[in-house]
Amino acid sequence: MSADTERSILSRIDRRRPGVRVALGIVRVLVFTALVVLCVGPLFWLFKAATSTSTETLSAPFSLWPSGFHWNTFAEVWTKIDFARYFVNTLWLMAGSLFFGLLVATTGGYGLAVLKPRYAKAVYAAILATLFIPGVISLVSLYLTVMDVPLLHANLIGTLWAVWLPASANAVNVLLMQRFFAAIPGDLFEAARIDGAGPFRIFVSLVLPMSRPILGVVSLLTLVGAYKEFLWPLLVLPNPQDQPISVALPRLETSGDFAQFMGALFISVIIPVALFLVFQRQFLRAAGNAGALKG
Repeated sequence: MSADTERSILSRIDRRRPGVRVALGIVRVLVFTALVVLCVGPLFWLFKAATSTSTETLSAPFSLWPSGFHWNTFAEVWTKIDFARYFVNTLWLMAGSLFFGLLVATTGGYGLAVLKPRYAKAVYAAILATLFIPGVISLVSLYLTVMDVPLLHANLIGTLWAVWLPASANAVNVLLMQRFFAAIPGDLFEAARIDGAGPFRIFVSLVLPMSRPILGVVSLLTLVGAYKEFLWPLLVLPNPQDQPISVALPRLETSGDFAQFMGALFISVIIPVALFLVFQRQFLRAAGNAGALKG
């Protein structure tokens, strides 16, 4: 069935009727308005609370700036409550998680989908089995492991390595990479091998350039996951000076002014929104490009 003959609730003849067109227009406006209110509304209120005084927000939560904008709240958040330190800690945590996460995901997916050693099926089954293990169950064993790393006998507590290394072993990212690499036509690999390219050259010059969409998806998932993680950084980073925003925010709620806390919340919310806007094209096109490669 072609796209021109696809069936829907309303036919072309129904859509041409004036009453139907007006009703469809009203429905679209109502749906768009509801989406804007539900999605943008909370963010707008958070911005309003951050740029208002604490007294105004607590006494009249939905009033729009009775005494005007108070932009100095963001400067106070950045300096008085030392939010800049937590922001830098978060950037370091996200950067390391992204680097090691992509390193493990791409090499693991490449080995399972392209190199295909004899034990590839066993490794794939083991990785898949880890998805059925709740993270809370392995929390104690993982904590004991970073306290005394096997063979190295090093204590990683209090360092970002305790966050980077466990975050890099993400089974979902490895499986996403494996599925995407498996969709690349095998003729391309054969042609590269005939030209004398080795496994490393194929990985760097052929696989990675063709995998930009899935790299964007995995990068977004890794960055957002590292940004919103709370329990694990709280356990392995006991020093408040080393903690990221996710761990510092609950402490700021009781120690700072309400308006400053709202400002810190607004800044913390803007970061993942900005990440999605940066990677949205890769995220939305990943599935389509994967299907195109199969053809």
